[in-house]
Amino acid sequence: MKLLVFTDLHGKKSDIKKLKLRAKENSPDLLICAGDISDFGNNLTKLVKEFKSLNIPLILIPGNHETNEEINRACRKFKFIINIHKRSYRINDYIFFGFGEGGFSETSPDLEKIISKFKKSLSKNHKVIFVTHQPPYKTKLDKLNSRHAGSKSIRKFIEIIKPILAVSGHLHENESKQDIIGKTLLINPGCKGKIIRI
Repeated sequence: MKLLVFTDLHGKKSDIKKLKLRAKENSPDLLICAGDISDFGNNLTKLVKEFKSLNIPLILIPGNHETNEEINRACRKFKFIINIHKRSYRINDYIFFGFGEGGFSETSPDLEKIISKFKKSLSKNHKVIFVTHQPPYKTKLDKLNSRHAGSKSIRKFIEIIKPILAVSGHLHENESKQDIIGKTLLINPGCKGKIIRI
């Protein structure tokens, strides 16, 4: 499966245009946005509609620039958009799980409550792709002014669930950076996006 992952567009139509061109050139099976597709929810419906002509499903989560309800409203208008905030979406053996909103909390009790139940729902054949807005704690993706500003709860999820891929954004200083936790590839694809084969 081929993914085009991206984050933090903040409503820039020029970045959307480039992503659409990249999608046409690479024919991904899925588009995945790790939050902040808009600038504080402004023109959110128009922004996501820009991707409709590609005829490719768009999986997304809210960032800290839009609410979950705003994303849900957009999802109700377009069948190609799937919001995975605090929920999973399955394609064969691939399980996409998302956790959005926030941005600077060291821990997220809501996420930690989900981990055990989510783990029980998985079989050994399942391959998890974890999509968050905030990056995991103490990685190359969460450096901010020489300190770590990521989420310990997101890191805990990764250490317990062991997804094959964890996509995040939020800290623009770390765009295009990659790291690993165990065997999990961590990536901040930034607004330019990355093609990833899983």
